[in-house]
Amino acid sequence: MKEKSTVSSAGAPASAVRAAAAAAAFVTVAAGLGIRSTAGGDVAKYAGDALYTVLVHALVVLLAPRVRPTAAAGVALAVSWAVELAQLTGVPAELARESTVARLVLGSTFNAPDLFWYVVGAALAWAVHSRLPRRRRLAHP
Repeated sequence: MKEKSTVSSAGAPASAVRAAAAAAAFVTVAAGLGIRSTAGGDVAKYAGDALYTVLVHALVVLLAPRVRPTAAAGVALAVSWAVELAQLTGVPAELARESTVARLVLGSTFNAPDLFWYVVGAALAWAVHSRLPRRRRLAHP
């Protein structure tokens, strides 16, 4: 008896979706580092904010390959906003003083415009994810 393969909402095997999500995460981190190394000021900061949400979206898809683009974008936006709003507590700033990783992941200082740029990142991730080719299963086990 053949095992039923896990298929994503787009109809692709989960392993292919996970591989694409991992590649997207890698490209997103590379883009963020590239922007940081070549641009400065608001361009680097706000591009980084948008890419942060794109990265979270890719990680959501990596963990849940069947997730629909709207749900993945919503989760990515909620996580990004939660991290930003947590900065109002001072906890991320304290953790950032102790760990470079915490500083990169959690930030340290609340900045209201970041909330808008997270929306931009979620919209970008949704747009790319929702336009990926849909492959129909040819045979049902």
